Amino acid sequence: MTEPLVHFEELTGHGDARLGIARLEAPRSLNALSLSMIERLEAQLEAWEADPAIAAVWLEGSGDKAFCAGGDVVALYHAMKGDAQTPGDDFPTRYFTAEYRLDYRIHTYPKPLVVWGDGIVMGGGLGLMAGGSERVVTETSRIAMPEITIGLYPDIGASWFLNHMPSGVGRYLGLTGAQLNARDALSLGLADRFIPRERRDALIVALREADLSRPAAAVAEVLGRFEHREQAPPGQVLAHFDTLQALVDVADVAEAVRRILDDTRDDAWLAANRARLAAGCPVTAYLVWEMQARHRHTSLADAFRDELNLSVQCTRHADLAEGVRALLIDKDKQPRWSHRDVAAVPRADVDDFLAPLWAPEEHPLRAL
Repeated sequence: MTEPLVHFEELTGHGDARLGIARLEAPRSLNALSLSMIERLEAQLEAWEADPAIAAVWLEGSGDKAFCAGGDVVALYHAMKGDAQTPGDDFPTRYFTAEYRLDYRIHTYPKPLVVWGDGIVMGGGLGLMAGGSERVVTETSRIAMPEITIGLYPDIGASWFLNHMPSGVGRYLGLTGAQLNARDALSLGLADRFIPRERRDALIVALREADLSRPAAAVAEVLGRFEHREQAPPGQVLAHFDTLQALVDVADVAEAVRRILDDTRDDAWLAANRARLAAGCPVTAYLVWEMQARHRHTSLADAFRDELNLSVQCTRHADLAEGVRALLIDKDKQPRWSHRDVAAVPRADVDDFLAPLWAPEEHPLRAL
């Protein structure tokens, strides 16, 4: 079967300035990121960065359902299970290293990089979107870090950017995998613009017609003309802001989980979040709490380096493979986690996940 790829094109605009278009081309998997896709996108962004004719970059997903639903956890599952079709025992290290290097490049990209966050934006998809210089959401945007459902944890820089949200909100989102809409993304700093989906083609034309001699200002001006925030759906996070903060305003993750699960408010969004946490991986809850505590005041690069260590460690423990099996392989949605609940997780088990795999001078992301 042909490996899903990323489609690239360059559109000539005003004064021969060019707009680089990158489109994730795996709509059947909701544009989930394979290692090949990551590597191709990284190489093209590097080339466009060095090309003076490329004034700005546009990143989007193919199809009408998703920008990107996450990383290729099915490939990681096969690697963890020793599937001979998986290229090498070091696949998890190669995969996460490439993914985080790409995400860091997007965060630090020197040219305007517009991310069209239409449809599902989850996990690794949010990793691509979070670092864009102009992050656009639409009426269909559905954003989440749902790793608690598979036994991973919010990675792709989330240990850093969840800490930049109002106190407690990042912890709540990580523990529950809560789904956000466009208004929530704008309120929490995960998006910069709301533009209706139907305006996409006209927006591309306007960018091509703009004077891109001052790219950042020109791109911002065009996006501003197309923005219609009054059409964004009502938010969910701010409506429950005090509740979310109160639920996690404790020093201990087990107590925060107990508070969330014991909350009896009759609200569909809160109830869905409770159910996700109740069925989720107990170790993940600890990792959410721990990683946000560790990276409250660190740099983005430090967070990525720590996440690489933890993500590879997750592939060497049982829960991640079990979570992917239950959700995406056998699809029975009955994961058998290694601990019955959060209160039953010993501190020693958490420390085992956090144990360093490399000396600082040998770390694969030491150059960030």
